[in-house]
Formats: sequence, structure tokens, C-alpha cells
Amino acid sequence: MKYAAIATIAIASIAGAAAFTSGKQFSRQSVALNSSAADFVQAEIAANDVVVFSKSYCPFCKKTKDLFDDLKVTPTIYELNQMDDGADIQDALLELSGQKTVPNVYIKGEHIGGNDACQAAAKDGSLQSKLGL
Repeated sequence: MKYAAIATIAIASIAGAAAFTSGKQFSRQSVALNSSAADFVQAEIAANDVVVFSKSYCPFCKKTKDLFDDLKVTPTIYELNQMDDGADIQDALLELSGQKTVPNVYIKGEHIGGNDACQAAAKDGSLQSKLGL
């Protein structure tokens, strides 16, 4: 039993590392062992310059992701509907930002908002300033 737990942790670590090095977009199936959804959200926001919490079928999320593509920015994207704990992560986002809807965007640790806020910030140039473009 002890070795099975170690093997599970090792496999999860390798899978997590592969997801983080794969580039633009990935889905995690569940939050790492012994880590709450709130801890995960805060860690990802702190570790990445641009984080988009999204749902793969959401048209507003697509517009936000397209905006970052147009700006040649590669955000870290989490598709909540493809994650086992996506609902818990969305609840943690509500607690943190007051926003439960997606997309839920953070730049350099700062909550930006959803698609409308991102589009407005891009239009007035403040998004590009936050990104250092």
C-alpha cells in the first residue's frame, strides 16, 4: 500500500510537470494531493504572469483566449469543465475575486475580470501596459 501511494504521487508529479511544460493550454484532472482548490488557485496566480480560468465551450472564454493570441501572449489556461475539481476551483475563484463566471483572468497577480473587462482594457491600452507590451 505504501509503495502504491508513492507510485501514485510520482506519476501525478510527472503528469503535472508534463502539463506545465506543454505550452499554452492544458487541463488538470484534479488538484494535487493534499492541496485545496483555493491553494491551487492562489499558487497558479502567483506562479504565472497570465492565468485564464475558462470553460472549453464558452464563447466569451474563446474571445478572451483569441485576444491573448492576437497580442502574442501565452497565458496559462485552465478549462474548468475538463477538470475533476473544476467546480471547487470555480467556488474558490468566487471567494477570491467575487466573480464566479468565466473567463476569470489574472495578470501578474491582479484580478482583471472577465471577457468584457479584458476587451475594454485592450481597447484603452491598459491591458498591454499590464503585460509590458
